[in-house]
Amino acid sequence: MQDRRQFVRSSIAVAAGGMTGLSWLPKLKAGELDVAPGHVRFSNDIEPLVQFLENTPRNKIIDGVLEEIRTGRSYQELLAALFLAGIRNVQPRPSVGFKFHSVLVVHSAHQASLAAVDQHRWTPLLWSIDYFKSAQESDVREGDWTMSTAPSSKLPEPTKALHSLDQALTRWDVEAADAAATIVARTASAGQILNLLAKHAARDYRSIGHKSIYLANAYRTLGVIGWQHCEPVVRSLCYAILNHTGDPNPANSDLKVDRVGRSNWERVNKMSKDWLSMTRKPTESATVAKELRTATPDQAADFVVQMINSGCHPESVYDGIMIAAAEMVSRQAEIVPLHAVTTSNAMRFLYRNVYDDRTRQWMLLQNAAMIPHFRESAEARGRLSDVDLLQLDPAADDSVGIENLFDLIGTDRKAAAESVLNLAQQSSVANRLIGRAREFVFLKGNDAHDYKFSSATLEDYYQIDPIWRSRYLAGCSYLLHGEGEETTSLAKRVLQLE
Repeated sequence: MQDRRQFVRSSIAVAAGGMTGLSWLPKLKAGELDVAPGHVRFSNDIEPLVQFLENTPRNKIIDGVLEEIRTGRSYQELLAALFLAGIRNVQPRPSVGFKFHSVLVVHSAHQASLAAVDQHRWTPLLWSIDYFKSAQESDVREGDWTMSTAPSSKLPEPTKALHSLDQALTRWDVEAADAAATIVARTASAGQILNLLAKHAARDYRSIGHKSIYLANAYRTLGVIGWQHCEPVVRSLCYAILNHTGDPNPANSDLKVDRVGRSNWERVNKMSKDWLSMTRKPTESATVAKELRTATPDQAADFVVQMINSGCHPESVYDGIMIAAAEMVSRQAEIVPLHAVTTSNAMRFLYRNVYDDRTRQWMLLQNAAMIPHFRESAEARGRLSDVDLLQLDPAADDSVGIENLFDLIGTDRKAAAESVLNLAQQSSVANRLIGRAREFVFLKGNDAHDYKFSSATLEDYYQIDPIWRSRYLAGCSYLLHGEGEETTSLAKRVLQLE
């Protein structure tokens, strides 16, 4: 058997490309690769590997995948098969969350793999595959949903498909959206698809931001595995976006969860035409963050319009949104504030990648309005502490270094945040701190949110103005892993390979 160093070296080679043949699979007779009638089937080059992940029992899946890595299985193929297996087998209902995190987390795990040292390169992918098997088991218990084959009737003309999909999503019409999405996936560009879906994914607070998270992560995952796989992904996205479980059809209703999204299109008309020709003033980010502590969703959107029209650069507004989300984490280190961070990460990605100016302006207003939604949901779960991230003082004790910082995380969160603020002000130390934080996710992380949150936080750190980076990271440190937590069995297994 290979020693660990040999395994790591081969892992690097596989991640870079490696062998792509399917010779490792058992010899299959004609017809054995057919899926059940009525269920979506993927292309011949990936279907066998997807079925391998689907059909291998959970207690044997890691052994099977490790063997394929050793024999040259491509990282890209495994990532594609994992993503598609989740899309076919795990329903994004009754909420685009819970078991569906097995799909949502794929790109976050990929980000973690890219940033990992060689020793941990494969851990995020292996963890994600095991997590998919757990989600698959949950879906079976809840009715064993499987994605259906693409519709073949009532399909719009290709030249009208984008408009038809827009109208179907506006009407919350699942059947019409599925038909239009099928043609859009076959004919539209990646940019056209993102631009259209973004304004529907981000329009409501249902599933606490997971619709935007799914769109952003699916779009980025397709960029890694290849857009030849986009048809089932686009269909799945539309199905998730149209989830309104428990509510009447929002197109025919006036529900609180939908109101600010609709009114923000009217606010866009009030924004300056020169909204991008402003000078960036980082100090204005603090003004935005303070306002979001108490504003309602509508008040937050109105305030952003005022800031933009007074000359504030949109990126300064966005930094304020990110600081507000991080502060919420420091005030209540729980699941709802966590999603304020991960949703803002996704919506900022969408804001930067849609091409239509009106949609970009609307995304900015929507993200600002989301923060009060998250704050209200967090308050409903328990009192928020009085932490003021903007007034947090760096630790006076310079003896706390990176190694003992992670001893402090988990035992004294406020002291750890103060030390993070002190250490992160030095860029070279900040990079080491972030690397160490990622390593603890690999070693201690045992939930999809560990990967989603850490990947979002550590990505956003570099996108925020340097004036605010250390405070943002200090706020988010309340949800990082510490030395005192137990190392997962999977991490131990990967580390002990020999």
